[in-house]
Amino acid sequence: MNKTVIGVLASGRGSNLQAIVDAIESGRLDAKIGAVISDNPKANVLTRMADTDIPTVCIDRRQFSSRQEFEAAVAEELNIRHVELVVLAGFMRILTPYFIERFRGKIMNIHPALLPAFPGENAQQQALEYGVKVSGCTVHFIDEGMDTGPIILQEAVPVLEDDTVDTLSERILHTEHILYPRALALYCEGRLQVEGRRVRIE
Repeated sequence: MNKTVIGVLASGRGSNLQAIVDAIESGRLDAKIGAVISDNPKANVLTRMADTDIPTVCIDRRQFSSRQEFEAAVAEELNIRHVELVVLAGFMRILTPYFIERFRGKIMNIHPALLPAFPGENAQQQALEYGVKVSGCTVHFIDEGMDTGPIILQEAVPVLEDDTVDTLSERILHTEHILYPRALALYCEGRLQVEGRRVRIE
């Protein structure tokens, strides 16, 4: 059986990508990374992958006159690499309906909160300011809204009395590194069925 080819879009340090690579190498995730694409030429994720055989590509958003031109270039690269699932791992661009429609139901993201609570940026700070006792992370499919797509998996993380944004973020990130590969494995095993807003795990 052929491995599912995933394409990872990343803008930053690439810690979730590293967790995915580790899961593949340990046999917990039956997938192949067809390409890692970054919109940031200075992203640490490109350096992190430099000594591997994983193809990396930088498609600098600043080189394009519009978001759609940029996304068309990203989509073309993904298609050249025969990518079947697009994985967002710290990708700091909001995808337009144009791109989402091209990969409908095949774009996955992880968010550092228990959606639908605290969508968008600075989710950990939002959680602390609201005073919640529990936060966490959510893996979901992308739709046209801001962190509104169908939820695949969630994991709770306690908010401690002395938490700062940094300490809470680090604890949530540790959980992300476990949850994201698990969700990807379910997809690659063909066990996810989307029914409206619900994702059923078979």
